[in-house]
Amino acid sequence: MTSNKEDYLKVIYEGGGLERPVPNKEIAQALGVAPASVSEMLTKLNQQGLIVYGSYKGSRLTEAGLASCMDVVRSHELWEVFLIRHLGYTWREAHEDAHLLEHVASSRMIDRLDNFLKHPQTCPHGSLIPQNGRIPESEGFNRLSDLSAGETAMICRVLEDGTLLDYLERRGLKIHETIQLLSIDDYEGPVSFILEGRTINISFKAATQIFVKRLSGPAKEDYDGS
Repeated sequence: MTSNKEDYLKVIYEGGGLERPVPNKEIAQALGVAPASVSEMLTKLNQQGLIVYGSYKGSRLTEAGLASCMDVVRSHELWEVFLIRHLGYTWREAHEDAHLLEHVASSRMIDRLDNFLKHPQTCPHGSLIPQNGRIPESEGFNRLSDLSAGETAMICRVLEDGTLLDYLERRGLKIHETIQLLSIDDYEGPVSFILEGRTINISFKAATQIFVKRLSGPAKEDYDGS
């Protein structure tokens, strides 16, 4: 399989293409290509049985499509772990250079990299690293934007978009940290929460791309006046 096709399958996978159709627009933005080129490639992948594609519905991975991109997903995520853990890369830097390395490293090299890193379970952004060609089962997560004021939650995963990664890292967000939601302003306004004693404000759009595990409900005495 060509690296170009692998890139498309990986973008669909990272965009949630096992659970929902990923719109063409999202794929075009992630890959930086023209919509016409996206439609052409998706038609080919659909014909090869790697995705289920509808022009106005988006694309979902088939079992064959998932199997075809697991090696490159594993390679990408292990390189991200290595670059951040041992070379001091930022989230975005690791994401960008792992994209260069994922297609050229042999399976032997990736197996040895996995051993060297002591078999990490997740990448730095919280995505589960494939094992034996499959994604381990995970708990269901909520989007940060779905929480209510007063709820506490653990940050478990963020989408791997370069601009988003820079945006969140500048605000000091890290995987597995606990936050308490303060408020979400009306009309998709800013989202405010407490992290390590600091009040953090992020955009509503960013909050929809952060996945969390609920730890507790709202504190009634603080938020509902009872």
